[in-house]
Amino acid sequence: MAKSDRLVAIVTGGSRGIGLATARSLAGRGIAVVIGARSPAGVEQAVADIETSTGATGHVLGVQCDVRRYEDCQRLVAAAVDRFGRLDILVNNAGVGVYARADQLSPEDWRNMIGTNLDGVFYCCREAIPHLERQGGWIINIGSLSGKHAFRNGTAYNASKFGLVGFSEALMEDVRHAGIRVSLIMPGSVATGFSGSEPGPGDAWKVQPEDVAQVVLDLLDFPARTMPSRVEMRPTRPPVK
Repeated sequence: MAKSDRLVAIVTGGSRGIGLATARSLAGRGIAVVIGARSPAGVEQAVADIETSTGATGHVLGVQCDVRRYEDCQRLVAAAVDRFGRLDILVNNAGVGVYARADQLSPEDWRNMIGTNLDGVFYCCREAIPHLERQGGWIINIGSLSGKHAFRNGTAYNASKFGLVGFSEALMEDVRHAGIRVSLIMPGSVATGFSGSEPGPGDAWKVQPEDVAQVVLDLLDFPARTMPSRVEMRPTRPPVK
């Protein structure tokens, strides 16, 4: 396909929560969006939602992708470039969390969290960087304040998010002179369906997915000379304990 006049973004974990809000916001700005998620039905529904809410019909592509699998990440990036002819933005958002004491956490849950929260970021970056180098672009990793604050029963989750901080900072040094900017967004207490708990009225005090999406848009607006390398987000008024 001929190279798109639009910027092109990939958003992993793009079928719900922060990923869906980010993909919708990018599409609303006129950016072609490719979303990846594990569930084919979730991907299809998200594409329909984004096209309907933004009028971006024809500029949204959904790809079933399990970021724990390198082959899936290869296919995701290839699909974006094949469809739109370029890649400008990679938002690594896919994430999972299971919380238990280390000796009570199953090896499968450990591998799932490290594979999704850390391996998948590396896989997608590895595939995306050669395309991003062509005209310059952004890698935006969605992390967590759990990347700097350890908590009880968080061994695997903390390990994955602490690792993401180190990966993002080293990656920034690797690619900054290739015209690729790397930013890490670290939200805390976000009202999403993360870990199987659907948000309700009692979560109104939390950071909302749309708030994180707004930060993604704000990053894209920065002049080329400036790179906010880490953005921490917290609820303004959490419950007083």
